[in-house]
Amino acid sequence: MSYKTPETSKQAKRALISVSDKHDITSFCKALISFGYEIVSTGGTYKQLLANDVPVTEVRTVTEFPEIMDGRVKTLHPKIHGGILSRGEVDKAVLQEHQIQEIDLVAVNLYPFQQTIAKPNVRLADAIENIDIGGPAMIRAAAKNHDRVTVVVEPSDYNSIIEHLKENNGCTQIALRKKLAAKAFAHTAAYDAAICGYLSSDNNIDESTITEKAASNESTATPLPQHLVLPFEKIQTMRYGENPHQAAAFYANASMTEQGGLAGASVLQGKPLSYNNIADADAALETVKSFENPACVIVKHANPCGVAVRSSLIEAYQAAYETDPNSAFGGIIAFNKPLDVKTASKIISQQFVEVIIAPEVTKDALSVLTDKPNIRVLSTGDWYKSENLASRFELKTVSGGLLVQSSDTKMVEPDSMEVVSERTPSKDEWKDLNFAWKVVKFVKSNAIVYAKDEQTIGIGAGQMSRVYSAKIASIKAEDEGLTVAGSVMASDAFFPFRDTIDNAAKAGIKAIIQPGGSMRDKEVIEAANEYQIAMIFTRTRHFRH
Repeated sequence: MSYKTPETSKQAKRALISVSDKHDITSFCKALISFGYEIVSTGGTYKQLLANDVPVTEVRTVTEFPEIMDGRVKTLHPKIHGGILSRGEVDKAVLQEHQIQEIDLVAVNLYPFQQTIAKPNVRLADAIENIDIGGPAMIRAAAKNHDRVTVVVEPSDYNSIIEHLKENNGCTQIALRKKLAAKAFAHTAAYDAAICGYLSSDNNIDESTITEKAASNESTATPLPQHLVLPFEKIQTMRYGENPHQAAAFYANASMTEQGGLAGASVLQGKPLSYNNIADADAALETVKSFENPACVIVKHANPCGVAVRSSLIEAYQAAYETDPNSAFGGIIAFNKPLDVKTASKIISQQFVEVIIAPEVTKDALSVLTDKPNIRVLSTGDWYKSENLASRFELKTVSGGLLVQSSDTKMVEPDSMEVVSERTPSKDEWKDLNFAWKVVKFVKSNAIVYAKDEQTIGIGAGQMSRVYSAKIASIKAEDEGLTVAGSVMASDAFFPFRDTIDNAAKAGIKAIIQPGGSMRDKEVIEAANEYQIAMIFTRTRHFRH
């Protein structure tokens, strides 16, 4: 079959349109035509434009070659890429020789790869078919040649481009083209990053491959990738960072769309979140996710200063607040259940708070909180319905590089803990030990947590010596009128010496939970036995720097 290229005025501008997201594409093309553009399009976009009475030329008419392989190959042709990459007068002779017409505007967005892999039980073959090839090639070509070509990758830019064309006699200025080119390269980079992350994960392996691995006893655990490419998109520019002289912004990982995370939370009221607000809110949110019964976590400077579990949210809040009211002032409060009006009223009557975050906030609670419009109120959605909250990396920048680790999602349950002391914990002590172990995981090292009746009694955090963390926990408890005697103690890492056990005994600690693994474990256990303190080894460390 042969195709005849339509005769077009040499002065006519040409726009190549090929979009997966067809939102507003018809009105955009009609506007381009009014500015003198001829529209060239492919596949489904061509059919939609034709159905809406938009004058349009099909790509195969330009290339004189049909779409083949079920549409896998349609724009990968010299008459398309030559038209995009032409440098005007420099390439005039080549254009004339091969009858190539320049393309002045490229509006392309890509196959919905991210949306495809987000579907439950998606087949690897379906994901592969949604990897766009021609689209990124056209986008990159247009972005490279932005000195002459305008590239558009987001429907949200259509209106501003139309206004720009109105103001500039149907032409685009280099400043706009350069800005759009940068956005285009970011668009394809994020797209490639999503593909890289998906293919690097064992979550997408076909059943036959899994069977082969099982037969060969090969581990199916996902390792850290050799090449780490993460797509982040700026969602908020901040007034400043950790300190006023530091610039800052908040970026969301575009490949993680599940609810329950801070980046996807809805801000129901209040001022924009600051850099420190976000850091503290994340610490509070991740801590409170550890509990199933109604729980409250209050965080100050990235450390929990009060945590409690109770039968109701308002009781959990009050118990958490009583741990350390001084530190709770201006803190971040997180809940694991919908925030009700009684709890909201209690908070604003009792303390100054920067941020409140919960899976949901009832209408009555929100109406009460509007009396304090500066409080940031966030709703995350129900994270218990989210499947992939744990599948993420933690990043830390160092000079000239990046430290990457998988998230610390391990939580040892009581039935796998080891009682190493002569005395076994009582039922109530087991409950408190489990509670304290969940809390200490989120306290900065060296971390010590005293707890009783599923309430933090004292917290020592971020000290160079574990002995001093324990002393600070005791001092805080004493200052707030809380009784340490009868409490349990959790330590995020082993005790290198028996001195902390000696001090714990003096304070009245009845049971201790710690990882174990010290060269002096025997000496530490003997000290616990001297004082009739029950001691549990978890064999798991939770350093948090």
